[in-house]
Amino acid sequence: MAADVQSSRAGSPAVRGMLLVAAMAALMWIVEIADQVGGGRLDRYGIEPREAEGLDGVVLAPFLHGDFDHLIGNTIPFLALGFAIALGGAARVAIVTAVVALVGGLGTWLVAPSDTVHIGASGIVFGYAAYLVARGVYSRSMVQIGVGLVVLGVWGTTLLRGLVPENGISWQGHVFGAVGGVVAAWLLHRRAERRRREEPAAPQLSRI
Repeated sequence: MAADVQSSRAGSPAVRGMLLVAAMAALMWIVEIADQVGGGRLDRYGIEPREAEGLDGVVLAPFLHGDFDHLIGNTIPFLALGFAIALGGAARVAIVTAVVALVGGLGTWLVAPSDTVHIGASGIVFGYAAYLVARGVYSRSMVQIGVGLVVLGVWGTTLLRGLVPENGISWQGHVFGAVGGVVAAWLLHRRAERRRREEPAAPQLSRI
């Protein structure tokens, strides 16, 4: 009986979502260790604005970091915010991450200065934070609004500071990552609304 309960918990959507977040964070560390051993050669595969080859960075940049300090600074909020999203399951994590990476990466590729390379998971972090805040606005759920307020309370100042243009910091990635988070919240809210409309109404019970 206990084994069945443990198996059920391990296979729950929230646990699978958290495992996906943890796996992405682990991949960041594996890539950075390989990059340090290889002399930093992997960093050139980040986003290169308006260069066709730089489009690969839309997928690769979140897993590349300048050094371990950069990686540690991104890992902690990535895990905390990612686990909050993971409560909705692995599919939700995957969708939010994909939308944020796509919108954030393409936005950076389009508007960031030429002859620069953009790397790091902070765009995903900003997207996760924006998603958690926007989700509560769209759903009007008190629980989700509360989560959004916690995010703003804990990381609000840091997030605002990251949107200020600064040399050596990809504020473009932060801005467009946040835009991607709002887009992801809107898309998932629309999908949930559509499902609710398509569900057959429960028959009304009358007592006799």
